[in-house]
Amino acid sequence: MSTKSEVLKIWPEIAWIKDEKLREQVTDAWIYAIDNSVLTAADLEEIPFSLLIKDVSVSFMNHKRTCVQLAVDIADRMLANFGETAIKIDRDILIAGAILIDVGKLLEYQLTDDGRLTTSNAGKIVRHPFSGVAIADRFGLPAEVQHIIATHSAEGDLGHRTVESIIVHHADFVSFEPFKK
Repeated sequence: MSTKSEVLKIWPEIAWIKDEKLREQVTDAWIYAIDNSVLTAADLEEIPFSLLIKDVSVSFMNHKRTCVQLAVDIADRMLANFGETAIKIDRDILIAGAILIDVGKLLEYQLTDDGRLTTSNAGKIVRHPFSGVAIADRFGLPAEVQHIIATHSAEGDLGHRTVESIIVHHADFVSFEPFKK
């Protein structure tokens, strides 16, 4: 069983969420995902951030934490330049959503008989935006956070995105696209 301390060790950004209940919900969602994965919290510091890119040296957690940090930086710059009267950004929702966008990925992984990490059949047909929303809903996370999870990837391209979702979507792709070869 994963512990809260293990999750907070890999996700110090959870402390950036001011709302205590939201912090707990985000932490609990990650504990659940790790407990239902073939991976441990420590594994997330080692595995590549994508199985779609060959020979990538950036870890899952390095990519995820960079995405969260970029999202916060973008939001801060937008608020500084446009002002809070011109644009409204819910920082807690933004951070919670950014931390959770790939929580469903933990349910996509499987280990082969020879110990290689691959995507399971279920992971191929129920991608992480969907399983991530299911995990978030299980822990009562707000619809605004679930929206960010659902729309952060290509699955969200045809629908409306909130300001927070737009920011997280672009932060995710900025920290992903340069590594595609």
